[in-house]
Amino acid sequence: MALKLIKRFPLLGRYPPVGPVCPTRLLSTSGVGQPVCVACLCTSASGCIRRQGCKKLQQECGRRSLTTIVREPSFVASSSVGLHRDSGLRFRLTQLHRPTSLEEQAFQQRLGSCSTSRQVFTLLRSVEIMSDTMAAAALHRVADLEQAGNALKDPAVLEKDTIRALCFQLEQDSRRLTDAGLVSALLACTRLFLDPWSTLMVRLVSESQERLDRGQMTVGQLCMLGHAMLAMEGPNCVMLEQLMEQIQKQEPAQWNLAELTAVYRFLQGGVVQDGKYRDLLNAMHTHAVTVTSRMDPAAVSGLLSALVVLNQTQAMPLVINLCKQAVRHVPHFTDEELTVVLGALMHFGHSDRYFVEAMERYVPTMTFTSHPETVTKVIQFFGRRNILSPTVFDAVAESFVYRADDYSTSQVARQIMALGKVGYLPPNAGEVFRKVESILHSRFSHFQPRTLLNLLHSCTLVERFPINFVSKVFSSYFLQQLQEQGTGMDRIVLAQLTQLYMTLKLECPFYEGPRLLPKYRVKSFLMSGRSLETPVDPHLYNSVKNGLVDLLGARSYFGSKVLTPYCYTLDVEIKLDEKGYVLPASHNDDIYKRIALCIDGQKRFTTNKRQLLGKEAIKQRHLRLLGYEVVQIPFYEFEKLQKRTSVVEYLHQKIFPHTFRLSW
Repeated sequence: MALKLIKRFPLLGRYPPVGPVCPTRLLSTSGVGQPVCVACLCTSASGCIRRQGCKKLQQECGRRSLTTIVREPSFVASSSVGLHRDSGLRFRLTQLHRPTSLEEQAFQQRLGSCSTSRQVFTLLRSVEIMSDTMAAAALHRVADLEQAGNALKDPAVLEKDTIRALCFQLEQDSRRLTDAGLVSALLACTRLFLDPWSTLMVRLVSESQERLDRGQMTVGQLCMLGHAMLAMEGPNCVMLEQLMEQIQKQEPAQWNLAELTAVYRFLQGGVVQDGKYRDLLNAMHTHAVTVTSRMDPAAVSGLLSALVVLNQTQAMPLVINLCKQAVRHVPHFTDEELTVVLGALMHFGHSDRYFVEAMERYVPTMTFTSHPETVTKVIQFFGRRNILSPTVFDAVAESFVYRADDYSTSQVARQIMALGKVGYLPPNAGEVFRKVESILHSRFSHFQPRTLLNLLHSCTLVERFPINFVSKVFSSYFLQQLQEQGTGMDRIVLAQLTQLYMTLKLECPFYEGPRLLPKYRVKSFLMSGRSLETPVDPHLYNSVKNGLVDLLGARSYFGSKVLTPYCYTLDVEIKLDEKGYVLPASHNDDIYKRIALCIDGQKRFTTNKRQLLGKEAIKQRHLRLLGYEVVQIPFYEFEKLQKRTSVVEYLHQKIFPHTFRLSW
């Protein structure tokens, strides 16, 4: 079956003439005073397309035109297309001369090269014979070029004669379309936001229902039909239940890669609710693990996106395999695909060494040319995963100086937050933070309150102090904005405000701006979930504790997990008198020196280098400024100690490097 493009006038005698049609208007009346149905359009037989309770539309001379329709609750519709009746060209279905596969492939390539709708129309007028799938592909291409959110950039594109002719012929010959052409055309119409109650849409949906009842559609066709019905009626559409029943009857292990990815994309659209189709998803995950090695960049990105939307946390084996396959495709991902991949890996908390190495090779080549969101996602991924890669951070920092003016406030903040997270300053740190200051001066009011707080707090983690802007943050107006945004003043926001204020008092003694009121301060930075401190590693703590007992002679000579008046929690605190003797932990008088032992496990460091995270570095910096003698016990040193005596000797050298006493 194919569509043939013909000129109207030379062949007028061979085809039935098209009569005049009435223009559709909402809640209007006809020329004879009878109500006009809001929902329907006239068909060529002058019949109403609504099934119940609708009066027949009255005929008026003229040509059906683009009309605005009421937004349906389950379908975003900005306009409806009046079907072709009197345009200068027409498409005719024929079964005699179907295009060859090479002709269809050449058409698809030419279609993909079109950068405007006008070029698509020119291409259509130049093709004498085209299949219904080619016609649907042309509508999809117009949708690709014209879509802008939930509407078209230029709704008048639907008034073009070529579109009208194509839509009219699809309406007239809906029963002659192939299954593939039918569902593709219906989906294209939803992407063009055509009125769901237009004659074309009703006929395509009705025909799709008949084909669905026959039970002969392929998996890919079922998914395409599902996408269209989701767009029109939402996840509660009755047809979707019937469609899903047919999909569940099939065996996922028998699907090819295209069918598997199609079902993932379909389920991602909103069909899965309240844990439905769990068995189907698990079977799909099992099959997907076996075929990831054959997936191209689009498939890898698409599957990871679906797993995130469906929140398939139980599918970690599949996520791991997809990450391995992504290593091969890193240089070939589009910006959008790479953004999705990085977001998914952050969502599932996964990365591997080979993927990191591939990114380190690729990132220096793309920071100046890729989309700002992609560049931001790259450094955000490394920051979120606590991976310190100077190659990546330096490349992003270099591009930041030149491109930051074009970044959104969120992108600026997230890039600086990544630097703060791993506690890293690039070689051009001076230029980077001068650019940050320039952006804050010019776009301060554009920042969302929490975004601004995150940015300023991250600056302090790497010893960059935004004094000129903190006074505004501590103002009652800004604090009120923080309370009104999102979840309000949660504990992490209050902790950030407290630490920001403490930083200014300790590290910027010349600061004389507004104070943070006590009601906005927390008593402890250590909290469940997201925290400004990393809890001590229990196993490492117990090993150190046993060594301290042997060194000091009794458990009573040191305190554990001590909350200081300055919000920080000490892993171990040892008190000394003026002569250097160790005092009992319960002793509060005549204390000359306090020693804070920081028992730093792996989670307090970046994953690939022995560098403290930003939040741990600022903690130790502040403790020193508060008068504590900070002694660091890093895991990579302590884990080398095998004997009990070597542990005692190590702790003695760390805590009391200038004395030879080994017992007290």
